[in-house]
Amino acid sequence: MCSHYKLAVLVSSLVSLSEDSIDPTPTTQQETQSGSEDTEPVNASMQEFYQLYQELLIITLALTVTVFISVWIAYSLNIALNYLLGACAGVLYLRLLAKDVERLGREKQALSKTRLALLVALIFLASRWNQLQILPIFLGFLTYKATLIFYVIRMAFVSD
Repeated sequence: MCSHYKLAVLVSSLVSLSEDSIDPTPTTQQETQSGSEDTEPVNASMQEFYQLYQELLIITLALTVTVFISVWIAYSLNIALNYLLGACAGVLYLRLLAKDVERLGREKQALSKTRLALLVALIFLASRWNQLQILPIFLGFLTYKATLIFYVIRMAFVSD
């Protein structure tokens, strides 16, 4: 599968919380390929995919630590821990999404919709347990989206 296609699917999936099915459509390059694929382009595209995932993960973790410390200083440890819980759920969501995109084309034809159950369960738990606050948890979950905004802005200023 084309590396740019997988990267576009990963980024578009991360940018959108909507769970509409994303069916892969073959590109012109994929349509002209014969049944026997060369392993070098596949390995190179997967390597590029893993590098993107690792970069997004590192940026997300750095942003999480920065915001956690800032919230702790500005508000309280309880609110900061609520944010951290949501951010950890966001990192787990990012990991699940990357695994799902990795299997796209090989084993699956569409992205699964079960990842969002993680956020739903977390918000439900926060609404039932008095020590947890919904807003910091939800904002923590969205930290990976801030990572995407940072990544897209950085890529916009880097010329190819």
